[in-house]
Amino acid sequence: MTIAITSPAVPSVRERERLRVMVVDDAFVVRAMISRWVEDEPDMQIVASVRGAREAIDLMERKNPDVVILDVTMPDMDGLSALPRLLEKKRSLVVLMVSTLTRRNAEISLHALSLGAADYVPKPEGDRELMSSNSFRRELIDKIRVLGSRRKHGFALRQAASATAGNGSQAVHGALDEACIEAPGMAAGARDPGSIVLRPFPSRAPRVLLIGASTGGPPALNAILGAIGKVIDHAPVLITQHMPPTFTTILAEHIARASGRPAAEAKDGERIRAGHIYVAPGGLHMRVARQDGAPVIALDDGPPVHFCKPAVDSLFASAAAQWGSWNLGVVLTGMGCDGALGAAQLVAAGGGIIAQDEASSAVWGMPGRVAQAGLASAVLPLDQIAPKIVRLFFGGRS
Repeated sequence: MTIAITSPAVPSVRERERLRVMVVDDAFVVRAMISRWVEDEPDMQIVASVRGAREAIDLMERKNPDVVILDVTMPDMDGLSALPRLLEKKRSLVVLMVSTLTRRNAEISLHALSLGAADYVPKPEGDRELMSSNSFRRELIDKIRVLGSRRKHGFALRQAASATAGNGSQAVHGALDEACIEAPGMAAGARDPGSIVLRPFPSRAPRVLLIGASTGGPPALNAILGAIGKVIDHAPVLITQHMPPTFTTILAEHIARASGRPAAEAKDGERIRAGHIYVAPGGLHMRVARQDGAPVIALDDGPPVHFCKPAVDSLFASAAAQWGSWNLGVVLTGMGCDGALGAAQLVAAGGGIIAQDEASSAVWGMPGRVAQAGLASAVLPLDQIAPKIVRLFFGGRS
């Protein structure tokens, strides 16, 4: 049974302002279902629904979509081959890759991000699972809205979210969670999106690096970890990236290649050591615990936090309890507010926080919430984050 999502109250949207969506998938059932979901949203419209990538490329100029939902596996031309040709037709196009959770599809989807895809959405296997997946529908619609609006109108996440989250409406993954606003240690000005007050960095150099990311995170992670090798040699790096199982396996392999350092999905009970990168496995929360006096990884199958599993809050909060002022947390691009509560706990324990800035973020949700809450000691473009991390770990305080 399909679970209906109540559409939030949205002011009437003129035709030219609605997001124009093209669906490209060789399965008729998938095309019809996604088209119906999109047409149910007052700020979106389907302009084309086609079974093959070649037809999609041919229709680009005439249909002029803002967002293309692109299947990874199709008989005439696969999604990875079609991606650059679609982007050639329209440089501002948002392409969302969709694929089932196989290792091959995960590898293709992550490679697509490096070729210009905006993001990916894992697709449940089988028509029954697909049609009854509330989470797939929510994630797909959220990403169309937030990424499409940002590209089409230049909206930040806070603007797109305010247009789609009515008072008392059901929360969605991209909606801003009120629980984050009330986190202990957050500045009184947290509700003012234009107010960013930086706090001083802690006086002592950090000894642990924690990173949280979501939408747009994989390329950002590779860029940072490829430039901080000497930090990794002296400190453990723990990463929570919002991803499903299989995808996190591939992500860890990419990070290992980018950094030239050991990187893998974390294992429950393994000791945390300098020189290693630990990636939270998809579908499990990663926390820091202590065993026989040594810090170890603790994985748990608890409920999602802010719709996320793994959640950045789980990692940050547990690291704050175990390591206190040794922590440096970095919050990268991503939808929603995961990481804000944990960042507040890191700061309260004496640690420091860096947030990615709005201009370099695919979506300024997670880092924006941290910055607006007054929890960050620096808000930086992506290309300045790695140099800042290196300076902080080796004694620089500015």
